Amino acid sequence: MNITSILSLLGFVGACFLAAATGALFPPGEWYEQLVKPSWRPPNWLFAPAWTVLYLTIAVSGWQVWREFGFAAAAALPFAIYLVQLILNAAWTPIFFGLHRPDLAFFEIVLLWISIVATIAFFYPLNAGAAWLLVPYLSWVTFAATLNFAIWRMNIESVSLR
Repeated sequence: MNITSILSLLGFVGACFLAAATGALFPPGEWYEQLVKPSWRPPNWLFAPAWTVLYLTIAVSGWQVWREFGFAAAAALPFAIYLVQLILNAAWTPIFFGLHRPDLAFFEIVLLWISIVATIAFFYPLNAGAAWLLVPYLSWVTFAATLNFAIWRMNIESVSLR
């Protein structure tokens, strides 16, 4: 691996962890702890390590496509969609935890899910391995959307959502 490749990988990792930074700015806090949550919700400690691994795979996925195509025309649309999914990823936390709006966060996470599917579909012809690296991310966001929906529905009448 040459220095350009290493620097580009660090750039993708940095972009992904920039998206993750919203989690530090908008932690769950007391509001979240007071919500009714389904019994199948994972423990809070699991989210940080799971997301760390997922952000690394998201970064490596983008980097693999970049390594083969750079920002050539063939990769322009796939990278635009990749960027959209990163922005949507970053936006969910402030909506759910910052605004205390699981209802809006659910609709936002559906858009995130669609953007991940689109990223996988557009990456696959360019680099199948990069596309497959995003499947665990899609799986986790599917689970997160289900959890988001359950929390929204379980707390719909709650004073906490006003």
